[in-house]
Amino acid sequence: MPGRDHGPQIKNDALYEKLRGDGASKEKAARIANAREAGTLDHKGRLDSRSKQDLYDEAREIGIEGRSKMDKEALIDAIRHH
Repeated sequence: MPGRDHGPQIKNDALYEKLRGDGASKEKAARIANAREAGTLDHKGRLDSRSKQDLYDEAREIGIEGRSKMDKEALIDAIRHH
């Protein structure tokens, strides 16, 4: 049910519903949705400190298209949003 309000305990209803639709448990979907809303889900330092080659290798492993034309920032963004 898109747009459903799951109450005050779920901080990002749309993400929660997407995760549930993808098969995540209620608890896992709630943790991820709330962490994303609080800004604690993305661990920026972990990717920023890695080399471009390392990021490229990870992008290849997870199947990101167009990675050969990406700079380091674009690789980081693509990995984070994959």
